[in-house]
Amino acid sequence: MTVRVTIHPDLLTWACRRRGVAPADLQARFPRLEAWIDGTAQPTLKQVQDFAAATATPVGYLFLPQPPVETLPIPDLRTVGSVPLRAPSPDLLDTLYLCQRRQDWYRDHARTTGLRPLAFVGSLTLSVDPVSAAARIREALGLTLADQRGQGSWEAAMRLWVERADRLGVLVMFNGVVGVNTHRKLDPDEFRGFALADMLAPLVFVNSADTRPAQMFTLAHELAHLWCGASALSDAGGDAWPGAAVERWCNAVAAELLVPLEALRPALGGGEGLAEARRLAGVFKVSVLVMLRRLHDAGAMSREELRRLYAAEVARFRALREKTGGGGDFYATQRARIGTRFARAVLESTWEGRSSFTEAFQMLGAKSTDTLDKLGVAVGLIP
Repeated sequence: MTVRVTIHPDLLTWACRRRGVAPADLQARFPRLEAWIDGTAQPTLKQVQDFAAATATPVGYLFLPQPPVETLPIPDLRTVGSVPLRAPSPDLLDTLYLCQRRQDWYRDHARTTGLRPLAFVGSLTLSVDPVSAAARIREALGLTLADQRGQGSWEAAMRLWVERADRLGVLVMFNGVVGVNTHRKLDPDEFRGFALADMLAPLVFVNSADTRPAQMFTLAHELAHLWCGASALSDAGGDAWPGAAVERWCNAVAAELLVPLEALRPALGGGEGLAEARRLAGVFKVSVLVMLRRLHDAGAMSREELRRLYAAEVARFRALREKTGGGGDFYATQRARIGTRFARAVLESTWEGRSSFTEAFQMLGAKSTDTLDKLGVAVGLIP
């Protein structure tokens, strides 16, 4: 005998809306969905589980008497002025929850292994001018402008920023999907990154579904959040003037971190637009998007021109990404998704017997010990 379960129709339509799909979009997979919604038929438990998976909804939510009100677990600083934002997507929420679980694990690990609180977290306030703030962050990271300019490309310079932040104690994660699920891509138009400030386990997440040149500014912005001790979800971009004071401060600090105006002004050559931005980007080893913002800050470009050229560059890189596609080394990608510091901590804890392999699989998105071994090679634990 087939057992049917009662699901309130509002929960079914809410789950579809939450996932950003219409019930008609799921009709091929669930032919009786309309009947479930109008109450003339009931699904089986297996069908409810499949529907939950298709809409990225926790199964338990579908048995509630009414749709839950979901809120972000950290301050949402994406709003510009008084413009409201749509409800957070399941992909955003699940990414935040995953990073919070990782942060909780690492905090416990830090306490267990006797790691000391990191004094830089929350060491700055918004009253500190961005030039001084950027100088203090660079000093803490041990990364000079000469170090940055000495790299072979801006991509290499960004890797150096990540390495120095990781060495200092920051959990740095770049990912464009939910966990390892390539069918659940993150939307850069929804968010670009977030910071989870913590004295033992500070974490920054950069949405790598965004164009790679834009990620450089996001990384610097989220690092600034850690220094002022403010966890937040951000939509920070080099072409934006946020409404929140902390976002304006973090944007200003990020820009000064990457290209100090004091060093930029003598390097200005009188060129215009993209050509000048590309020339100077090569000198300072930053992305063209970062340099466009700094040219505006230096008075060499109007805000209107910045926004026009910035949008054109973003469109060009998005088109290039679609043309070239994905691919690459899975373990290198996974190292970026998880972060070297976090991956090394979980692997060491597991191999030393302090954590279970089941826990390691969950934290690292792995399914076998062979995957853990290869990830160990990728993060330098195994020669």
